[in-house]
Amino acid sequence: MKTLEVDLGNRSYPMYIGTDLIDQTNLFGACEKATSIYIISNTTVAPLYAERLTKTLNTFGKPVRTIALPDGESYKDWKNLQLIFDDLLKFGADRQTMLVALGGGVIGDMTGFAAASFMRGIRFIQVPTTLLAQVDSSVGGKTGINHPLGKNMIGAFHQPAAVIADLNTLKTLPPRELSAGLAEIVKHGAIADAQFLDWIEANATSLLACDTEAMSHAVLRSCEIKSAVVSADERDGGIRATLNFGHTFGHAIEAGMGYGEWLHGEAVGCGMVLGADLSERLNYISEADVKRLTNIIQSMNLPITPPKFGAERYMELMQVDKKTEGGQIRYVVLEKIGKAQIKSVPDEQAIETLKATGAA
Repeated sequence: MKTLEVDLGNRSYPMYIGTDLIDQTNLFGACEKATSIYIISNTTVAPLYAERLTKTLNTFGKPVRTIALPDGESYKDWKNLQLIFDDLLKFGADRQTMLVALGGGVIGDMTGFAAASFMRGIRFIQVPTTLLAQVDSSVGGKTGINHPLGKNMIGAFHQPAAVIADLNTLKTLPPRELSAGLAEIVKHGAIADAQFLDWIEANATSLLACDTEAMSHAVLRSCEIKSAVVSADERDGGIRATLNFGHTFGHAIEAGMGYGEWLHGEAVGCGMVLGADLSERLNYISEADVKRLTNIIQSMNLPITPPKFGAERYMELMQVDKKTEGGQIRYVVLEKIGKAQIKSVPDEQAIETLKATGAA
């Protein structure tokens, strides 16, 4: 097992990365003072792991309940968030109740938002069971739900008490879900560590095969990168926005297609292709860099051709983005492989990218 400390002063917390961690009671020590424990999961993951996790949590001698929500990005909304509150209130949860998010990014985000909101804030633990959640959404305290007009536009910053990433849960992932998580790993190399991107490129086959040793390194390095950025900019006021490379275009794809049609990682992977093209148009990276990054993304079995909504529709969708300021869309672009920045770009240049990549 490897341990990483997310350094946020009095809100710091450990992240554990290893195998069979769901069964290790000592990792859930934050539950010791809880009055009750609620496992928040979904109808796909709960049958696989909720019983094992319940057995582990029963060690603390507190009531343990499981709430299984519908599975999918399309259910990340007010209606399904309310199901969590309904159960907490019905069964007498209080300010010492602990929530445990058992699932992917949707469950982690919704559980975190419920924890941030219930009685104005209770504690929660992340147990991410998808690769995308292990390397991205479980770390950093961003929680929330989607709105029909924009992804993750309603939420709160609320840090977990711990993140427990059991690599064995990745063995049950469908190949498409695994590839979606690999998109975020590629992103971390592209924005922050050129040598890591070299390693990803060389180990694509092992990563796609979910080799434990390769995955352990990839998850740890990705979380080291994200943790360092979050520690420097917890509230997303500056450098943290660079973690959204590929996301402005990607969120537009998700919203335009309808949430759940493209997985988040698929949209981000394709969004990075567009982001790389835009970076080249700004004379930051070379055509060879764009081709290389595109090839790496494609090698992870991710789409590289965006849906053709047309320039006007893309620009409309991208206006509803957390990085937009004063009506000006701000993009994450690559200064070079391994370094990113946030930049306001004339609409004309973004439209050129949309046309060149087949989106318009």
